Amino acid sequence: MSTTEIAELRRAIGQLRQCVGALRSRYGDASAVRRLANDVERLDIDATDLDTTPNAVPAQAKAADRVQVPDTPYDPALWQGADDEGVGGYKRDQR
Repeated sequence: MSTTEIAELRRAIGQLRQCVGALRSRYGDASAVRRLANDVERLDIDATDLDTTPNAVPAQAKAADRVQVPDTPYDPALWQGADDEGVGGYKRDQR
């Protein structure tokens, strides 16, 4: 994450913290307000983790990590004897 993204994330978390504070003033120590405050704290912890993580994993995998899947149909024998999920006994002999 770039420093600009981290700064924007920190700003957004600060705004959330202010909103939760306003909700606490209005609703008191309601369980929903406590959960929101906990969520904001968790976001802050995660943002700190991102900021201190050296060399974050890239969002896109390297070409060497990709597996090419062909567009050709699979051999029908591969599915012989398999059921379609939820259908049960699809194309089986009904003896």
